[in-house]
Amino acid sequence: MVRLQVPRASFVMLAAVAAVALIGGLILANGGLAGGPPKDGPDRGPKVADANPEAAEQAEEAEAHAEAFREAVRDGKAGVAAPIKVNAAAGWAGEQLVSAAADDWEPAVAADPHVYPDGKSYAYLLTTRYASTKPCPGNCPTPYIALYTSSNAGATWSAGAPLCACKGSGQFDPIIEVVPNTGAVYALYMNGYNVMFMKSLDHGLSWSGPVKTYGSVSWNDKPIIAVSDDGNDVYVMFNGPTGGDPWLAQSHNGGTTWTQTKVVDSNRYVFAFDGDVDANGTAYFAMTSILYGGGGNKGTTPTGPIEEHVYVLTNSGQTFTDRLVGSIQPGLACVAAGCPPDFYLGHAAITAYAPGKVTLLYDGTTAAGGLQTITSRTSTNAGATWAPPVTISATGEESTAPAIEAASATDVRAWYQQTSGGGNVDAWNVWYRTSADGGLAWTAAVKISDASSGAAYKSAAGFAEIYGDYGELAVTSTGKSIAAWGEGTSYDGPGGVWFNRQP
Repeated sequence: MVRLQVPRASFVMLAAVAAVALIGGLILANGGLAGGPPKDGPDRGPKVADANPEAAEQAEEAEAHAEAFREAVRDGKAGVAAPIKVNAAAGWAGEQLVSAAADDWEPAVAADPHVYPDGKSYAYLLTTRYASTKPCPGNCPTPYIALYTSSNAGATWSAGAPLCACKGSGQFDPIIEVVPNTGAVYALYMNGYNVMFMKSLDHGLSWSGPVKTYGSVSWNDKPIIAVSDDGNDVYVMFNGPTGGDPWLAQSHNGGTTWTQTKVVDSNRYVFAFDGDVDANGTAYFAMTSILYGGGGNKGTTPTGPIEEHVYVLTNSGQTFTDRLVGSIQPGLACVAAGCPPDFYLGHAAITAYAPGKVTLLYDGTTAAGGLQTITSRTSTNAGATWAPPVTISATGEESTAPAIEAASATDVRAWYQQTSGGGNVDAWNVWYRTSADGGLAWTAAVKISDASSGAAYKSAAGFAEIYGDYGELAVTSTGKSIAAWGEGTSYDGPGGVWFNRQP
């Protein structure tokens, strides 16, 4: 599964070292980093109080989305369905819009690896729904997380329904995963700045009540989930106090109870973008470490190189190793309406395609302010060393926010977002490639954002702006890909979630 915090760039990656620095091999003793902050017991994290540097951001952005949507509806540019003209690539069904009536961003998608006796093959999609009718009366969230389910591998979908019509100010950052061995569905989202976990044992028909993953950690942001094949071991990485440090929440009873540990303490802001667990139970997280001016808050221009790390968890999450894989420069600053300058920067995605074998993608550039490209790195020894970098996006364009998923040990799939017209940041498309050797060589790129109409922000050249901090890729039980991402007019919107699939 893949998260993106959209960058705009085209980067030529560093020349790379096959051997990568081992930053740490620390033991998470009793749920706490050895020599670090102790835990207070099951389901309770360290008593960490820290002013959330993003406390005002959610409400401000929600209002900006709502206002942009209202204006577009008034002008006849949003809120109603429009004909969608597609030029589908061979082997693809053609791009579709999840909802024309809503302002959706930040989708997550997952697929069940099983075909059931009744012939059903399940897939699931979550989206962050702004500017829509509240799913419950009173103190009900805006935005909220909308759930769509499919029993035919994405060919048709249910009507969108709230994942949790829970009280609260707003829900954000949805993530969804299917437990490989059982078909149980695990979901993660933020209620305000608190990360909540839910699960379904009946293919999304009903869900457990939300469970707090964060213990006593005062605020959390940008969560990622990774799940063992049997569903017992659940790992959630998020950033939090102080000033964006990375935290690990883990459960070893299928998400019933949780412990929390700060894994790194620094003056850098560390984003979790993706995670996976291999068949041996080793967990991997793609982490981006950014230094903002004076160690300041995200949303400003980074100071110095961006570091791409892979955090490796072994021994049922008790041993933590930090692998520094690469260092790149921050690329183009986003200048769309409402957009923070770092919106296009520092995304990464990871998949474990076999035990101890992982592929990492990240965006970046060799010269500060330059066009980014997407780089692929492969490790066959659980991240101890990495093959030289391979650039998979087009040079001369801005590329960002990759997603990746492995269908098998010889089938790794990826998509990324890229400008057209020589770095025109008002014309984006989504490109898809596959690799049979873990990311060392890739097939020719195929454009899967193939609709030229259907929304005001669509044209023959692409879509006007990336919409949301991430998108995802899933592989169905029949071996077909489903990709989901956000497109919009600007950072403020309006926009929508689009998907394409292999029928």
